[in-house]
Amino acid sequence: CGAIARFSPIMRSVAEFAGRGGVVLGICNGFQILCEASLLPGALIWNNCLEYRCVTPVLSVEDSTPSFNRENIGALIRLPIGHGEGNYRIDDGSLERLEANRQILLRYCDSDGNVTLEANPNGSVNNIAGIRNEQGNVFGLMPHPDRAFESFHPSTDGLKVLEAILESTHSAAHSVS
Repeated sequence: CGAIARFSPIMRSVAEFAGRGGVVLGICNGFQILCEASLLPGALIWNNCLEYRCVTPVLSVEDSTPSFNRENIGALIRLPIGHGEGNYRIDDGSLERLEANRQILLRYCDSDGNVTLEANPNGSVNNIAGIRNEQGNVFGLMPHPDRAFESFHPSTDGLKVLEAILESTHSAAHSVS
C-alpha cells in the first residue's frame, strides 16, 4: 500500500512542505505513503497473520518530542487500528537510529504496558505503531487517533495524540515559508 500513491503529483508538494519544516501527519495508509515516499524510514507490509486486523490495542506512548510524550498524552492509550498491511519493517541499522534518536512515538503493548509479542496485532518490529522523522515534523501512525475522540468511540485518547501533534505544528509554523 502507498507504493503508487507516492507518485501522485501532490507528493512533491508534501515533500517540499515537510522540507521547509511543515508538520505532516500520515495515519494508516498515509503512514504507508510517507514511508514509500521516503519521508519516513521503513516500510509497511502484510500483517504477519495475513489477515485484516480491526481491533483497539493498548499503546505505550514513548517520550519522543517536547509535546509528544507520556506527560502530555499519558503512558498508555487505546486507539483503533484497521489494516491488512500494518507490519512495520526496517533494517537493523535504521532501527538503531530510530531508537537512539527517540523517533518512535507508539508501541503495541499489553494493559500493563509490557511490550510483548502477544500484544502486537500485526508483527511490527519492536511493536512499533508510530514513528516520526529526525526533524520531528513528519509523523506516521498505524492507529487511528481520528477514530478515538467521541464518547461513542472505543476511547477518546485520539484527542490527546492529535493535540500533541498540533502542538508540534505551533512550534514548527514559524519555520514554514
